[in-house]
Amino acid sequence: MSLQWLAWAKRLQSIAQTGLYYGNHPFDIERYEQIQQIAAEMMASHTGVEPTLVLEMFSRDQGHATPKVDVRGAAFQDGKVLLVRERSDGRWSLPGGWADIGEPPSRAVEREIFEEAGFEAKATKVLAVYERDHPRHGHPPEPHHSFKLVFHCEIVGGSAKTSNETSDVGFFGPDEIPPLSLGRVSPSQIAKFFGYLENPDWPTDFD
Repeated sequence: MSLQWLAWAKRLQSIAQTGLYYGNHPFDIERYEQIQQIAAEMMASHTGVEPTLVLEMFSRDQGHATPKVDVRGAAFQDGKVLLVRERSDGRWSLPGGWADIGEPPSRAVEREIFEEAGFEAKATKVLAVYERDHPRHGHPPEPHHSFKLVFHCEIVGGSAKTSNETSDVGFFGPDEIPPLSLGRVSPSQIAKFFGYLENPDWPTDFD
């Protein structure tokens, strides 16, 4: 099924959010609010969610519209990749999450690995910078536009430990990968990161 409607709705929401931030004429504000309402109705009509709830979600983002940033850590041990099982969907992912304000992305991914998997890690290289919505990445659609930053990380201490977000922690070889949480990481991305083990001089993958 074509998801062009979602791309249009995101663009309309971005125009409306930025216009509401910079606009100062009452007529302009009213027009941008109407555009935001249209974007909400588009999303609601395709998802079954009430337009008021979509508008409430939109209202949480203010200021110039810009992509969110998701950080993920690819950490390996004995040729196997560290994965955590997400409590939200019961599937597996590289440890990570949304970057926090005021925190460098390398520190954010090190913190996520410790919080979700129990291991102390050191970010050593940016493996990939992905546009979350790019068709080649195989992620399901989402209402926000986002970038995914994936770091190669070396484990320097700690031990496996679950969290309030993760129910299991493990290391998996390339032929042992369990069902993945596709909103967070895809099989093709995992394969790409294993490739860096054999080819450490590969350049950063992006877009």
